[in-house]
Amino acid sequence: MINIIDYEMGNLRSVEKAFETLGFAARVSSAPNDIATADKVVLPGVGAFRDCIKNLREGGFVEPLLTHVAAGKPLLGICVGMQMLFDESEEFGRHQGLGLIPGKVLRFPSGMVENGERLKVPHMGWNTIHLKKPSPLFVGIEEGSFVYFVHSYYCAAENPEEVAASCRYGEVEFCASIWRDNIMATQFHPEKSQDIGLNIFRNFGNL
Repeated sequence: MINIIDYEMGNLRSVEKAFETLGFAARVSSAPNDIATADKVVLPGVGAFRDCIKNLREGGFVEPLLTHVAAGKPLLGICVGMQMLFDESEEFGRHQGLGLIPGKVLRFPSGMVENGERLKVPHMGWNTIHLKKPSPLFVGIEEGSFVYFVHSYYCAAENPEEVAASCRYGEVEFCASIWRDNIMATQFHPEKSQDIGLNIFRNFGNL
């Protein structure tokens, strides 16, 4: 069973439907205790880091989630769900994350220019990812594949060996995906990335 955490932040139904389309048993659950009975857990996220981590803590999800990870079971973070795995974010002040992945969440610089045009923040739309190492999520995924991003803040990982894929926006090459043992995550949205995203969900479901 794939448990998709419902802490009132994220594209929950889109993620659930993607897994079901691929033939995997998935559920959206707002009950922290359901994490203990899951084979795999998905931590989605849409919105501000501050609000997401607040809801996650107040909903009682942190301890069961950390127990799940400590047991060696697969975890997939998506967008802000990936950012919360890091130590802290500077979005709307400094806010502590889950501390599973060393590093910080930073804002894209204002005034970035590319090909003579000012780049907008948030970074929104299709962009290419560059594979840094073989990852279970990227089996069958080609270098330079296009995926869909929506974010104003990016993850800066302290350990380069934990970066599975990167992406460049303006002057910033940022972490597009992380992988360490049973912890994996994407800054982009697989549920919005068409066939590439479905392949990523299939790889996670097959773990």
